[in-house]
Amino acid sequence: MDTVTRPRILVVGAGFAGVECVRRLERKLAPDEADVTLVTPVSYQLYLPLLPQVASGVLTPQSIALSLRRSRRYRTRILPGGAIGVDLKAKVCVVRTITDKIVNEPYDYIVLAPGSVTRTFDIPGLTEHAFGMKTLAEAAYIRDHVISQLDLADASDDPAERAARLQFVVVGGGYAGTETAACLQRLTHAAVRRYPRLDPGLIRWHLIDIAPKLMPELGEKLGRSAQEILRRRGIDVSLGVSIEKAGAEEVTFTDGRVVPTHTLIWTAGVVASPLIATLGAETVRGRLAVDPELTVPGQDGVFALGDSAAVPDLAKGHEGAVCPPTAQHASRQGKRVAENVIATLRGEPLQPYHHKDLGLVVDLGGKDAVSKPLGIELRGMPAQAVARGYHWSALRTGVAKARVMTNWTLNALAGDDFVRTGFQARKPARLKDFEFTDSYLTPEQVRARAEGGVNSP
Repeated sequence: MDTVTRPRILVVGAGFAGVECVRRLERKLAPDEADVTLVTPVSYQLYLPLLPQVASGVLTPQSIALSLRRSRRYRTRILPGGAIGVDLKAKVCVVRTITDKIVNEPYDYIVLAPGSVTRTFDIPGLTEHAFGMKTLAEAAYIRDHVISQLDLADASDDPAERAARLQFVVVGGGYAGTETAACLQRLTHAAVRRYPRLDPGLIRWHLIDIAPKLMPELGEKLGRSAQEILRRRGIDVSLGVSIEKAGAEEVTFTDGRVVPTHTLIWTAGVVASPLIATLGAETVRGRLAVDPELTVPGQDGVFALGDSAAVPDLAKGHEGAVCPPTAQHASRQGKRVAENVIATLRGEPLQPYHHKDLGLVVDLGGKDAVSKPLGIELRGMPAQAVARGYHWSALRTGVAKARVMTNWTLNALAGDDFVRTGFQARKPARLKDFEFTDSYLTPEQVRARAEGGVNSP
């Protein structure tokens, strides 16, 4: 008897795009219509926009890590590991499992949603001495590190060391950098009151960006409002400035200033996952080129979306426009690509992705925020209500919503306890230690594995 196998759909990445795709596939596919596998090193979806609030202690890490195994009705097989290469011709994805074993995962249809990694430059000392803000582990580690700087400054009798430990530098004037600086400044401002030996005037936060404006997507007025809020809090905002070199105890700016510090947080943008470079396919500024239907041109059964794909932005109405790498677009692309995968299975026409941006929200902590929902500019408490309301409604599960709302309420009523969890007792870790960007194969190594050649290291 001939054995008829179901089509194999492989989804790479458990971010907004990948998870929304998987959930829509599960709801729309018949039980025997296809097998779905999700490749992810962690069995949760990270709600990335709230990461600065984890770093500042407003939210607990668990509250924004939405478990993929919580519900019994989901039937997707989760393959614990990271995709490190894809051979589009052989239809094989090379996966490094969490046990460090390299396996070949064949597929009939593949959805590439590996997301992005922190963008770095060839700046001396950057990856060795800077922290990132892209993973849950980084956010938790940064919180420990910042509180430990207060403890170490309090324990030191050296005025120079004390001053250096109380200076903090954040690079990147986008949403991640601005919210990170704003939230962590509130943390240190509240915490220093519990350290009688420390002079609050010694705490200095620096936010720098090579761009001439802070968060230019917000527009001139709201960007200026955000900058005024930060400066009113005592954050030194420097635009048109970047890092020339970084050391263990000081950072040199491109304008010649040397800032003694033990804390450099790098949030200067993102780039597509290194997985994209293994495909040998056309890219647009490092992101995989795709059609409006989220298919890769010239490739059978290959779909791509999210931060790693240059998805045409049809809502803007001009040629060459691509969707920005935001959670708003990624989650909606996930639903569209799932429907197009199903349409391909059933021989139906594919539909293009089209979504008009709903606006932007920036939570600066406390009562401070700036928001631009549907083009309406808001500041202060109205903006804060919109920002938190949007994030709360975007959380995928009721359990996550309950945890986040509880955390917000407790923090507003009781404040923070400034407790360190012990990460600092381990070997010091920096940006290069968290994102594992050196784990990917070359296209030649991928091809060799797919063809049954020598195992890659």
